[in-house]
Amino acid sequence: MPTLSYAERRGRLETYFDRTAVDAWKRLTSDAPLGRIRASVRAGRDRMRGTLLGWLPADLRGARLLDAGCGTGALAVEAARRGAHVVAVDISPTLVRLAGERTPRDLGAGRVEFRVGDMVDPALGSFDFAVAMDSLIHYRAPDCVRAIAGIAARTRHGVLFTFAPRTPALAAMHAVGRLFPRGNRAPAIEPVAPDGLRRSLADDPALRNWSAARTERVAHGFYTSQAQELRSR
Repeated sequence: MPTLSYAERRGRLETYFDRTAVDAWKRLTSDAPLGRIRASVRAGRDRMRGTLLGWLPADLRGARLLDAGCGTGALAVEAARRGAHVVAVDISPTLVRLAGERTPRDLGAGRVEFRVGDMVDPALGSFDFAVAMDSLIHYRAPDCVRAIAGIAARTRHGVLFTFAPRTPALAAMHAVGRLFPRGNRAPAIEPVAPDGLRRSLADDPALRNWSAARTERVAHGFYTSQAQELRSR
């Protein structure tokens, strides 16, 4: 069950991505020209998406995949092109609508089912694989672990997610971000110590049948995120 802190942060994220920053995200996730800072974020996100897709099987025919926090749907489309039935969920109705508009009609054997909602909702069903790219980075570590455990409980083979690793460079960028007017700020990213996160995952009884596998950090300009793979035992 989502905690109060999770629900409060989710509400702020919905407002930010559905109203405050929707135009910025439309540009960031398109081919439109960008300034240096946002261009580095786009390039970093592209690299991270490629990393996560590289950890999934090349052939996903017959597999059901959860794209938790799908945004404008780029990862969902690529997974569907491999044959997956993708359930792509996001809390922002505007971004989900944009994702549907951008999705090609011909995805071969795969398909994407876009939904507006909470990525941890059990009503989404069960999956073979789940991916949460940069959708947990705004939550505190305990809420992040709880969300991963909830998703893993409905996933058979692999859960891939990203988190913001606690680094001096990332801390400095957050300090600069606090200088902007409050109305223009994105909801704060919650940096997590990688070793501490892995210990929390290993100690969680709900994840006793899962083990940490590959991990990889992507640092490109103003984008820093770390991918982590969990495999079922």
